[in-house]
Amino acid sequence: MLVELRLENYAVIDNAAVEFASGLNLLTGETGAGKSILIDALALLLGEKASSDVISTGAERAVVSAVFECEGSAGAAIEKVLEHNGLDVSEDGSLIVRREIAAGGKGRVFVNNQPATVAVLRQLAPQLAIIHAQNESILSFDGPERLALLDGFAGSQIDSVAAAFEAWKGIRSRIEDLEQGEQDRLRLVDLWTFQKREIEEAKLEAGEDERLETEKRVLANAEKIYNAAMQAFDLLYEGDGSTSSSMRAAQKQIEELARYEPKFQEALAALETARISVEDVGATVRDYAGGIHASPEHLAEVEDRLASLDRLKRKYGPALDDVISFGADAARKLSEVENKDEILRELRADLAKAGTEYLSTARTLSKKREDAARKLEKLVEAEINDLAMKSAFRIEITTVEQEGNWTTAGIDEVVYMIATNPGEPMRQLEHIASGGELSRVMLALKVSVQAGGDPAPRKKHQSAQRTMVFDEIDTGIGGRAAEAVGKKLKQLARVNQVLCVTHLPQIATFADHHYVIEKKAWGGRTRTTIRAVVGEERTEEVARMLSGAKLTDTSRKHAEQMIKANG
Repeated sequence: MLVELRLENYAVIDNAAVEFASGLNLLTGETGAGKSILIDALALLLGEKASSDVISTGAERAVVSAVFECEGSAGAAIEKVLEHNGLDVSEDGSLIVRREIAAGGKGRVFVNNQPATVAVLRQLAPQLAIIHAQNESILSFDGPERLALLDGFAGSQIDSVAAAFEAWKGIRSRIEDLEQGEQDRLRLVDLWTFQKREIEEAKLEAGEDERLETEKRVLANAEKIYNAAMQAFDLLYEGDGSTSSSMRAAQKQIEELARYEPKFQEALAALETARISVEDVGATVRDYAGGIHASPEHLAEVEDRLASLDRLKRKYGPALDDVISFGADAARKLSEVENKDEILRELRADLAKAGTEYLSTARTLSKKREDAARKLEKLVEAEINDLAMKSAFRIEITTVEQEGNWTTAGIDEVVYMIATNPGEPMRQLEHIASGGELSRVMLALKVSVQAGGDPAPRKKHQSAQRTMVFDEIDTGIGGRAAEAVGKKLKQLARVNQVLCVTHLPQIATFADHHYVIEKKAWGGRTRTTIRAVVGEERTEEVARMLSGAKLTDTSRKHAEQMIKANG
C-alpha cells in the first residue's frame, strides 16, 4: 500500500507531500491544475523512463519518493527482489523508494536509502502498484499478468504444474549432459576424474576444519593455557590456602554451630555441595593441563592440513560440507558416464513419464481456465455495459501442447479481446486507443475478478494485490454511468488501495479520502499544491464540481446529499 508520495521541484510542484490511506483515494481539481502529475511521478518510481523536462524551471534536479507498506505474499516477493540485488530489507516491513532526475536526463535511484537502479524499480513494480492510464507501457498487461488475472478468478493452483515442469526439465537437463559431444564428454570426464580424486585423496571428515582450528589455537598457546590451568588448579584445590581447604575449614566451624543451632544444617549441606563442585572443577583443569603438550611439529602439521582444506574450500566450497558434496556429485557424474547407455534408457523412460504427468496436470489447469474464462466473460461484459460502454468482451485461450510451449504456468496463452462499439471487430484489450475506455475496462475486469470465482483461493489472491491507480477513467461519461463507476471503484477499494483522478462529482462523492489539486500564482510563478479535504471543505469541492466556479446554496445542498448517500 502506498503510504506517502513526495515531490520536489517536479513540474509545477515546488515541494509537496501527500499521505494516502487504504480504501478509495480520489484526486480532484480544476482542468489543467495538474492532477495527473502525481500519477506520472508515481510511474517514475515504478521504473518508467525519465525526462529532464519534468525538472522545475530554475532547479537543478527533481526528486520523487514514496513509502510503501509491504505485507503478505507481496512483501515476501519484494524481500526476494531486494536480497537478489544486495539491498537491505527494512525491519518494519516498509519500502522507501526515491528517484532523482537531473539535467541531461541523468539521475539516481535509491531503495531503502541504498543506491539502486531503474531495473530494480521495474522488478519491484509488479508488487507495488499498477497504473491504468492512457500510457499503455505503464499498464504492464503482458502474458503472465493476463494469466495471473484469470487464475486469480478461477482460484487456480499452479504449484503442481510448476513442480511437474521442474521435474521434467531436470530429467531433460541430465539427458542433455550425457548426450554432449564426444570431445566435450571426454574433457568433462577428465575434469570430473581429477576433482573426484583430489577430494577423495584428502580424506575429508565433516567438521574437520572447525576441530583443527580449535586444536591450532590450543597448540599455538600451549604454554599460556597450561600455566592458566595449573594456576587455577592450585587456587581451587592443591595450593596453600586453596578454595577447597578454606571451605573444609569453614565446614568444621559450621558443624560446631549446627550442634547448638539446627538451622545451620542446611548451610552445611550447601557448603558441602559447593566444595565438591570446586574440587570437581579443580580436577577437570588438572586433567586438561596434563593433556597439553607444546609441539611445534604437530602445530605445523595442523596448519598444513588447514591450508589444504582452505584450498579445497576455495575451489569447491565455500564450506567443507560443500566440498564433500561436490566430490560425491563428481563421482555420480562419472558413474553416469561409465553407464551412459543404460542410464540414458532409464532417463528417457523417466522423461516420457514426467512429460505425460506434466501434460496431464497442465490439461487439467487448462480446462479450469477455460471454464473460468467463459464465466468471467459474462461478468465483465455486464460490468462494462454498466459503465456506458456497449462492448462485446471475449477471453481467448490458446493451448499449445508442444514441448517448446511448456512453462511453469502451463501450456496456455490468454488474450483479452474487446469491441468497444457495436459492429467493430474484436481487438486486444491493451490496444484500445482511448485511455478512459481502457481504464474502465480494467476496472470492470478487476471488479469481476473480485466478485466471482472461488472465494477461498480468491481471498488469498487478493491479499497480494497492489495499489491500483486509475487515470482518465471518467472520459466521455456522466450521469448514471459515472455513478456506476464510483460504485465499482468503492467496491474494488474494499480489499485494495485505489487511487483515482476524476473530473466528476458523482465519482468524487464515493471517496474514503479526498484530495484537491490546485494551481495558484505566487511571485509571478504558477505552482500546484495538493491537500486533503474533509467536512465542509469537501462539500465545497464537490459543489464546485457540480456548478463550476460560482457556488450556490443549491449546489452545496446537492453536494452534501450526494456525499451522505455515497459515503
